Amino acid sequence: MADTNYDVIVLGSGPGGYVAAIRCAQLGLKTAIVERELLGGICLNWGCIPTKALLRSAEILHYAQHASDYGLKIAGKIEADLEAVVKRSRGVAKQLNQGVTHLMKKNKITVHMGTGTLTGPTSLTVKGEKGEEKLTAKHVIVATGARARDLPFAPADGKRVWTYRHAMTPPEMPKKLLVIGSGAIGIEFASFYNDMGCDVTVVEMLDRIVPVEDKDVSAFLEKSLTKQGMTIMTGAGVEALDVSDKGVKAKIKAKDGKVSETEFTHCITAIGIVPNTENVGLEKLAEMDRGFIQIDDYGRTKSKGLWAIGDCTPGPWLAHKASHEGVTTAEAIAKELGNKDVHPHPLDRDNIPGCTYCHPQIASVGMTEAKAKEAGYEVKAGTFPFIGNGKAIALGEAEGFVKTVFDAKTGELLGAHMVGAEVTEMIQGFVVGKTLETTEAELMNTVFPHPTISESMHESVLASYGRALHI
Repeated sequence: MADTNYDVIVLGSGPGGYVAAIRCAQLGLKTAIVERELLGGICLNWGCIPTKALLRSAEILHYAQHASDYGLKIAGKIEADLEAVVKRSRGVAKQLNQGVTHLMKKNKITVHMGTGTLTGPTSLTVKGEKGEEKLTAKHVIVATGARARDLPFAPADGKRVWTYRHAMTPPEMPKKLLVIGSGAIGIEFASFYNDMGCDVTVVEMLDRIVPVEDKDVSAFLEKSLTKQGMTIMTGAGVEALDVSDKGVKAKIKAKDGKVSETEFTHCITAIGIVPNTENVGLEKLAEMDRGFIQIDDYGRTKSKGLWAIGDCTPGPWLAHKASHEGVTTAEAIAKELGNKDVHPHPLDRDNIPGCTYCHPQIASVGMTEAKAKEAGYEVKAGTFPFIGNGKAIALGEAEGFVKTVFDAKTGELLGAHMVGAEVTEMIQGFVVGKTLETTEAELMNTVFPHPTISESMHESVLASYGRALHI
């Protein structure tokens, strides 16, 4: 007879849920996790990880097609095998899914496969292949995540209109692709399919692509993607889609107000997310806002014993934010259960990095220059271009820059913004700096290794104060 009573039950096994379960187990709590589909959730199986595998294949293809730039000759025609590319991506996801399964066993976390529904703040039923189970716990963590938002006039059908899930396992290679939305998901898929040889058009209703980023990054990326052959339409909207077996006819209203009709073979909608909070039993147990569960700094809902983390709560909707919340909530629960050795720290949303894995990559943390000025700061901002960095030139990756924003009065690092090769691997340096409340003085006196692209980070700090050495 399986256990049905626990210290903690986690509903959902994405990067927030499974991390929360592991931390609870580490703290000696009897823990269970409920999952209706695949351990690891959307991020691991259908999001963050498999998309990076796809993008890596596209990157290798790009380098192979530009081998002559590096003094190399590759004989024969270079082309993508879409089926093999997708197969590799799915293999990566499967390997990591198996890894999470191992972690559950290693940490003695009981896994209940099925659809979980709350019957109270600390009780739920799980409907699976073996019927219905009733589970209870001292605490329950809701980590049900989110899904792609559909266009109201053209819901995704998996054939001609895709969400990210369809775009990861395409039935065929698009010839002419419309991407609606230029956030991280839209731009990553636009970049992937463009590198794979597809004719790509991106439509963004706001006045610039990747609108949450610093305007200088947005402008640089638009110029780069246009140079790569993409059509970028900002301040534009898709007013209608006529979907048929042959393709998609889109009525697009441009920035100047003119409406045109263009034919595409396929369309990807990347217009945001919808939290998976319907039919979970939350109606009387938690305060909701547009479907998102409202929580305090530690993940508590209005019902004692009921907690929530990740994409089903207010944003930013990022896997690493969910994981961090999972640890914080697990430690807060352990503290409530009498553990005096844990000291949970609430999440500082100003120090959450954002990464977009298009080509070139984008990474940022903290305020943009415009946001800092809106907040009343007198700012010092500086930019250093990769063309002034020896390693970037040697790698053939001289496209990009690093921008830093400081409080002119105190020297506090308010934000950092990057575009270029491997910047997603570099942003953590500034995240650590912000977390440690670093000022410009510490960053200026930090020794950066040579030759590395990361030297551009140092130079951008120097540039903010008129002291850049290599421009």
